[in-house]
Amino acid sequence: MSRTIRSSIPRLALVLSLAVLGSCQDSSGDSGNGGGTTPPRDGLEVKLLFGSALHEFCDRAAEQHNAQNPKLPDGQEYYITCEAVGSGDVVDRVLSLAKQLQNGTIQPEDAQFPVLLSVDGEIYHSQLRYQMDRLYPGQDYIPQITDAPMLANSPMVLMTETDLAKGLRSVEDPFQTFVTAKDHRELDPNGPSLPITYVHTAPTRSNSGLQTLVTQFASVSGKRPEDLTVADVQKYQEQVQKIQEKVTRYGKSTGSLAKAMVANGPYWASVGSVYESSVIEANSEGSSPNSNTRYEAVYPKATFTSNMRAILPNAPWVSEAEKAAAEQVIEYLRSPEIQAIATDLGLRPGVPGVPLSAKFAPEFGVEPNPSYDSYRPPAPDVVDAMLQSWQQQAKKASQVAIVVDTSGSMAGQKLTSMQNTLRYYVENLGPKERLALMSFDSQINKPILVEGTPEGRDRGMQFIARLRASGGTRLYDAALEARNWLSSNLRDNAINAVLILTDGEDSGSNITLDQLAAELEKSGFSSDERIGFFTVGYGKEGEFDPEVLMKIAELNGGYYRKGDPETIADVMADLQVEF
Repeated sequence: MSRTIRSSIPRLALVLSLAVLGSCQDSSGDSGNGGGTTPPRDGLEVKLLFGSALHEFCDRAAEQHNAQNPKLPDGQEYYITCEAVGSGDVVDRVLSLAKQLQNGTIQPEDAQFPVLLSVDGEIYHSQLRYQMDRLYPGQDYIPQITDAPMLANSPMVLMTETDLAKGLRSVEDPFQTFVTAKDHRELDPNGPSLPITYVHTAPTRSNSGLQTLVTQFASVSGKRPEDLTVADVQKYQEQVQKIQEKVTRYGKSTGSLAKAMVANGPYWASVGSVYESSVIEANSEGSSPNSNTRYEAVYPKATFTSNMRAILPNAPWVSEAEKAAAEQVIEYLRSPEIQAIATDLGLRPGVPGVPLSAKFAPEFGVEPNPSYDSYRPPAPDVVDAMLQSWQQQAKKASQVAIVVDTSGSMAGQKLTSMQNTLRYYVENLGPKERLALMSFDSQINKPILVEGTPEGRDRGMQFIARLRASGGTRLYDAALEARNWLSSNLRDNAINAVLILTDGEDSGSNITLDQLAAELEKSGFSSDERIGFFTVGYGKEGEFDPEVLMKIAELNGGYYRKGDPETIADVMADLQVEF
């Protein structure tokens, strides 16, 4: 069987432990389609699976390249499709497919295999090569870092508002300072008195989060990343945990976190570990609801340069025709015309001699020629130890009240899909995570506490099995009840949040939406409680009011997503990364 003609191949759904939202869109957590990838057509498909930092670059380049009707030297037509996911998801996806190939459950020609890869930095590139070599020893399916052509790069920076930047620049190492400092005035006596609150992406899913975690270990240990050992991870994890205690929220998308910083202000997060390109975007026209607020990139004395490379596997799932087409695609992506797209997006070019765009200027909060020591990746086993340490020890604890609509309209596939999704959520609870599971219809039921222990998971499974669909939808009352429960049972040094899943509009509540909004403001991020709200509209358009769910979430530093029986598992998997 060949996978060269798209129309003749059924696209199979790949079920992963870390799911993505789907093909030809940015799966970074933003709603909506990721850009202008060419729709299905005849010819050889060159499937690109890239980290989320390159999603717009990939889409724009693909649209231009496909418009040229590219061909191989033998005359065979080909076209590009782009999918952008977290760098950790790129690695997981490819490794999962490689394992299925090894087990004989799929063949090399399977249409799920991407042809050309990119992750947003060299740590995940190193991890992919390391894990693939363990699966297929001595085969060198993934090229060395130095053999993968550069497409673009962006240094990791600390993003903050202008009046806070001076304090961050005044200290020798911001992460070392974060171990003990609680207020920005401790960094700058003349600066504003503001609690240090911090965001970075989850290192298990996102390159920027992984680079940030490695940098934190390097900072508190006083060692370069490549000199760190597994023993060092154990030795310094408590100091990293002190930094993590300042985290407001995690996430899978660097860009989404930066946008949330802009939308929610410094009480939500005063500092974020992001790409330099995110700062440029934050200062671009239309990005900020308050155009007077400016953001600056603070370049640590030592940081990672996020090198985004084109990774062409020398593997049995890449045919000779696909390899030839991918090589032409790489050449095209590195051409001056397409590299100019990268600089326009705030990414530094991957090819010498390509000029920076006008956005690389203080007006956009960045330095055209920053000076810093560029870190190199640690050994892969040390990275594994850091990720395990983060999940088991250093990660900020969380307590999430999941409020489940079980009204009569949830009967049938809706409820069973929701039950399966909740089961997956409970099964994957980490040791630092706690849930309060609440169901509501015309009645609001008391929460069931579920922790990441065998006994806790059993309680969660019993709750899920007992769910039945009937009655009305007291949405507003249930939201307030969940907030009140959290307020009375706040978990110290933890992310406290409410996650609402509903398929309908409110009916029968004792309070109005405006009354709910007024109550939620009392426990938002300008208060000591700092309770976030997230909402999922579940079902078909018209069955629920997305504007209402957006308002409930955005009042308290969260966001709204839409799901249905086919996508709810993916939506919930992404939400679980936030906490």
